[in-house]
Amino acid sequence: MTMLQTAWPFVAGTLAFLLSLIVSTHILLHKREVRAAVGWIGLAWLAPVVGSILYLVFGINRIKRRGSEIHASMDRIPVPRRLPPTLAPRMPTPPIDETLQPLARAVDRVTHNELTAGNRIEPLRNGDAAYPAMLDAIRGAVTSVALETYIFDMDRAGQEFVEELSAAVRRGVQVRVLIDGVGAAYSKPRAPAILRDRGVRVAQFGGGMVPWRMPYMNLRNHRKILVVDGALGFTGGMNIREGSYLKLDTAYPTRDVQFKLEGPVVSHLVSAFAQDWTHTTGEHLDGDLWCPPISPVGSSTARGVSDGPDDDFEKLVWTILAGLRAADRHVRIVTPYFLPDQALLTALNVVALSGVRLDIVLPETSNLRIVGWAMRAQLAQVMEYGARIWLSPAPFDHTKLMLVDDGWALFGSGNWDPRSLRLNFEFNVECYDPDLVSILDDIVAETIEDARPLSRDELDRRSLPIKLRDGAAWLFSPYL
Repeated sequence: MTMLQTAWPFVAGTLAFLLSLIVSTHILLHKREVRAAVGWIGLAWLAPVVGSILYLVFGINRIKRRGSEIHASMDRIPVPRRLPPTLAPRMPTPPIDETLQPLARAVDRVTHNELTAGNRIEPLRNGDAAYPAMLDAIRGAVTSVALETYIFDMDRAGQEFVEELSAAVRRGVQVRVLIDGVGAAYSKPRAPAILRDRGVRVAQFGGGMVPWRMPYMNLRNHRKILVVDGALGFTGGMNIREGSYLKLDTAYPTRDVQFKLEGPVVSHLVSAFAQDWTHTTGEHLDGDLWCPPISPVGSSTARGVSDGPDDDFEKLVWTILAGLRAADRHVRIVTPYFLPDQALLTALNVVALSGVRLDIVLPETSNLRIVGWAMRAQLAQVMEYGARIWLSPAPFDHTKLMLVDDGWALFGSGNWDPRSLRLNFEFNVECYDPDLVSILDDIVAETIEDARPLSRDELDRRSLPIKLRDGAAWLFSPYL
């Protein structure tokens, strides 16, 4: 046996020890949650090479490293800037209901975004209402179009958007389209290539599905934003795919609600898009072309809530917690994916224990089977203290909505799951408007009327193999 063969076990062991030590040091310095830190450190020591590679790929937030650099480079964009809490803007002149003013102050300190008055917000149900409005807006664009989406399928819906976006380019309109790298791969041919061939400036966030071209494998851009001429905005949870057209005979029909926004809050949509575009392409979107002065047009008071694994970390979950704390009579939640962590579960249970009516509307059948199993495993924890769970029938409901009492709404791209609340880039809007909340309450009531209540007895009657299956799926909930 040669000296090298004799020394190799010692050398390999030493290298494995040093690798585990380096990875553990990074985890201790950068991880925010004890459970995540313990899990990664355990994996790094039990399987030094495999564990370190997995941590390098999935565990390190490379986007956050650039967060401050990106924000600092955006000074030329004339949109409301985030300020330190001590310099946060004051409450707007139009009064907010006294009971909701603590909520507005809390979100003000969380987001450091100005709460804007004078907005008009209109819910658009399903692609049947949303897509024609969005396409009409693009068709009428004079100066600029900014479109950001997670999924852009090249089906009948996607082709309509390609036609209007390319027509806008031919008219001389400045058009920018940002599609998530994973979402772009959902259909073939892929939208970025088609748009590029038609002369549209398009970029993919985070690269494609090939690992070495996708540096942020576990961090996706889930935002859905359209802004036309810097003054007319659309946001919500709706992707661009024909399944949202309920009038069409599609294999996977999907219900959803998108929102049309006018007024000063549109500048918050521009800000979110501009930061993502600059991060992806390095191009700065300057001046009135992208964000002109916007006059008040309505009675809604609203604010954009950007969330992501960078400088905006956990701003959405803090906004949700503030909304739950403000509830006095009822809370209504509609979400396609419901996997709250222990902090959110505790907050929901406190709300129910305090006598607030808590209604949570979920799809009867999830479009992601393993997520549906994980959700069932966790529902008993929130039902134990009085929350009512409603299961809506097909078609699958992708709506994302939270209503508090009769005066506050939160809507956008974020789901109630760890991926949305900690890993993805999301964009939501909070709104103080009793008239809008009344309209949205009617939508939720209509959904509940068609849904069926889920009982604890039904959950308890699941067979042991089904409970084990659901419990095993629940273990993966931080990554679903």
